[in-house]
Amino acid sequence: MKRPVVKTADKRNWEKKYCSPDLRNADFSSISGRPLEPLYTREDLSGFDVDTELGYPGEYPYTRGIHPSMYRGKLWTMRQFAGMGTPQQSNERYKFLLAKGQTGLSVAFDNPTLYGWDSDHALSAGEVGKTGVAVDSTADMERLFREIPLDQVSTSMTINAPAAWIFAMFLANAEKQNVSFDMLRGTLQNDILKEYIAQKEWIFPPEPHLRLITDLMAFCADHVPQWNTISISGYHIREAGSTAAQELAFTLADGFAYVEHALRAGLEIDDFAPRLSFFFNSHLDFFEEIAKLRAARRIWARHMKEKYKAKDPRSWLCRFHVQTAGCSLTAQQPKINIIRTALEALAGVLGGCQSLHTNSMDEALALPSEKAVEIALRTQQVIAFESGVANVIDPLGGSYFIEKLTCELEEEAERYFQKIDELGGVVKAIEQGFFQREITRAAYEYQMALSRKKKILVGVNEFINEDEHLEIPILEIDESVERDQIRRLQELRQKRDNQAVRSRLDALKKAAAGTENLIPRLLDCARVYATLGEISAALINVFGEYQEQPFY
Repeated sequence: MKRPVVKTADKRNWEKKYCSPDLRNADFSSISGRPLEPLYTREDLSGFDVDTELGYPGEYPYTRGIHPSMYRGKLWTMRQFAGMGTPQQSNERYKFLLAKGQTGLSVAFDNPTLYGWDSDHALSAGEVGKTGVAVDSTADMERLFREIPLDQVSTSMTINAPAAWIFAMFLANAEKQNVSFDMLRGTLQNDILKEYIAQKEWIFPPEPHLRLITDLMAFCADHVPQWNTISISGYHIREAGSTAAQELAFTLADGFAYVEHALRAGLEIDDFAPRLSFFFNSHLDFFEEIAKLRAARRIWARHMKEKYKAKDPRSWLCRFHVQTAGCSLTAQQPKINIIRTALEALAGVLGGCQSLHTNSMDEALALPSEKAVEIALRTQQVIAFESGVANVIDPLGGSYFIEKLTCELEEEAERYFQKIDELGGVVKAIEQGFFQREITRAAYEYQMALSRKKKILVGVNEFINEDEHLEIPILEIDESVERDQIRRLQELRQKRDNQAVRSRLDALKKAAAGTENLIPRLLDCARVYATLGEISAALINVFGEYQEQPFY
């Protein structure tokens, strides 16, 4: 419920002094278009209950953080999203980053892999290794993590549609390393709903994808207990042009949809909910982003405890990774991106993230160079070890402005939840184009604000260097990467036991037509080096392919 603001005589007197004619019609709003008051005072928090809405770190509703000690006890995991070219090239980048002090790996896959295509698929031409690493089989996974002990490093994999069989390849590689599944730590993005909403990388209709996600939840609960089975992602929703409130609401709505699907499948909420995690964007509006992250914890805790009746406090925790906003980076004057990223990273930390990726200054132009990614990592290290912000837990907690913003974002998210429920839930809302239209409208309004200079983007619509020339080296992935990857793939098909591959794929199709958990079948396929595309084709044979209805 929206809280009334009752102004005292003192504030009214101050406003008379403040409101000079030149300020009366000025536009002061957040990057999301949220109107902002000139000053926030205790009047803005009328009805705010400090004990129930703010509380203490590590205690329900976790507004101030999910751990009692937060960064005093353990710093966030420093991950740099990385992957390019062949598995060997990416392996070298991972070793470079670990040597520079990175504390977790985060794998970026190329577009063919994200769509479930092999590197020699007709639609893969020209795209192999260009926006991430190409992974066609367990053999590539072995090269990707060569000499990197999987039981000693936390690994995140940003992949969705074929996530279950990419993870099966990861597990098969762990077996090759003689690493027990219960020693593996990390996160699989595995969030198909936001693909339909924003990123548009799917394979099947929603229900088969949701089945695979639920199968993975059940399998990992029994066999890979330290693994986060899904990273429910608002990042790509924000990159598509949403507001902060839309990112918050649509992401948590997706999370609730996964919970409900798992419950319908017969899973016990406290068996799978503690391994759910989130992935948020940190954009340039510093305070709005901090408030968004604080609101996410409070909303998730309340719904999990009160609506879904989770008993285990671990099920109430909204644990999240943050990545600085790729869409905020500019090709113009790219060195300025270092400043943008530093501010966004600081917001993520002050918002209480559990892990963080900082974008590199050159990512509006290409995959990051070693020097650019080192600066991005050093940005995190300066925040952690020099800025002092990790010394005090939730240092902005209790700020009139921060608490008011947190409450406003929470209220707006709840209104979105009600609308989504009225439409029949997340999947029905996707099918009706609700999310797509909302994001499109927000993106259009922001672009119009830039065009009219109501919002300033340095180097783009103001403070432009007319004689600008590129000042930084750019990483290029040449055509030899694709040729090398295809050659290795063809050699694999010749050397492996193709009869065993056919047998395992047939068994997978039969299982997919039934109701059994598919993860053991996918693991069987990965062990005999069935390729990504072959597994995709086998499942498409049963599940079909998804075609989005166009919306205008």
